[in-house]
Amino acid sequence: MRHVIALDVGGTGMKAALAGPGGEVLHRARRATGRAQGPDAVVAGILDFATELHAYGTEHFGTPASAAGVAVPGIVDEADGIAVYAANLGWRDVPLRDLLAQRLGVPVALGHDVRTGGLAEGRVGAGLGADRFLFVALGTGIAGAIGVDGRVEAGAHGFAGEIGHIVVRPGGAPCPCGQRGCLERFASAAAVSEAWAAASGDPGADAADCAKAVDSGDPRAEAVWQQAVDALADGLVTALTLLDPRILIIGGGLAEAGETLFAPLREAIRARTTFQKQPTLVPAALGDSAGCLGAGLLAWDLLASTDRMEVTP
Repeated sequence: MRHVIALDVGGTGMKAALAGPGGEVLHRARRATGRAQGPDAVVAGILDFATELHAYGTEHFGTPASAAGVAVPGIVDEADGIAVYAANLGWRDVPLRDLLAQRLGVPVALGHDVRTGGLAEGRVGAGLGADRFLFVALGTGIAGAIGVDGRVEAGAHGFAGEIGHIVVRPGGAPCPCGQRGCLERFASAAAVSEAWAAASGDPGADAADCAKAVDSGDPRAEAVWQQAVDALADGLVTALTLLDPRILIIGGGLAEAGETLFAPLREAIRARTTFQKQPTLVPAALGDSAGCLGAGLLAWDLLASTDRMEVTP
């Protein structure tokens, strides 16, 4: 059976699948990233994992994988297939696409993890059928994916969708990127955790605890939560003004709060929009499988483009 390898590389673990032509998952596997052993060991682990998946497909489906798609964190040069930089993995300028293609003997597509997850959400998840969508992941940081007609825009230099670094509070808290007042310093899960730990006096408290306290009516939690919602709405309205998406998909850890987040966020966005059309605001649907599913889509897209080139006279 014709299939592709889909691999989502995270800071601590890797999720993989063999995906059929209709996107159906034929096999799943997980493995630790092994970042404690250093970047070279991480790369070696990725190559070995992909090789095992290739062998599994050959043995169980009678044919090797036709292509592979890989999603990685950090700065990614998708056009040249280079994992430029990832702070949590320690690598720089790794020609990962070529290394995998040489090892596997098949074409390989390399993508940014959030954009790849956004591709899956837009095409087969919460944004199914939408011609324009914006996917925003609220995790340790904040990143986005700009969807246009079934694909995700990477930008001229691979930085498209970095909504977390829109400045929403000029002169505010310093950000590791070098700016002050970036959105992710106020509205990421990490920022909410930090603010709630300080407000509650519990150094172990996190964003999920803050959401529970909001639901119970704790005024300290409500103040922390509203500060995050207001900052998030400011950043999102800037993005909406520039991009005019039909659907706004919110994922990541903070989105797990459900309507505790979505109800005030809808209202905050509504209060800030004037001439802009307010998009449909929905939670992400695919959870932590989005990156892996998106990697499979990258691989099938690569095959489709290769097939078109082969039949073009």
